[in-house]
Amino acid sequence: MIDALFSDMERLCGAGKVDKETSFYFSVDEVKKTVFLSPEGCRVVDGKATETADCVCKTSAAFLDRIWNQGYRPGVKDFLAGEIKSNNPAALQTLLAACGKA
Repeated sequence: MIDALFSDMERLCGAGKVDKETSFYFSVDEVKKTVFLSPEGCRVVDGKATETADCVCKTSAAFLDRIWNQGYRPGVKDFLAGEIKSNNPAALQTLLAACGKA
């Protein structure tokens, strides 16, 4: 399920969706992925492919599926409850928008 979500992300976030490159490191249960979103498109790499990602996100596969496939948008209570953790929630919104999910 989670690999399909990241493949979908790579496919949907095509060229010309953003003005600058942003890196995202996802820790989703036991799965680790790095996403590079740039003006040229989106590239997903297994594991941690950068020392300092612009955005780090830690959540469960079920919660990420809810966001990606069901249109749920986390609120402050989700972050406070630890359902999702991120150092840059605004960048996550940018990623969703670039993929047509916002």
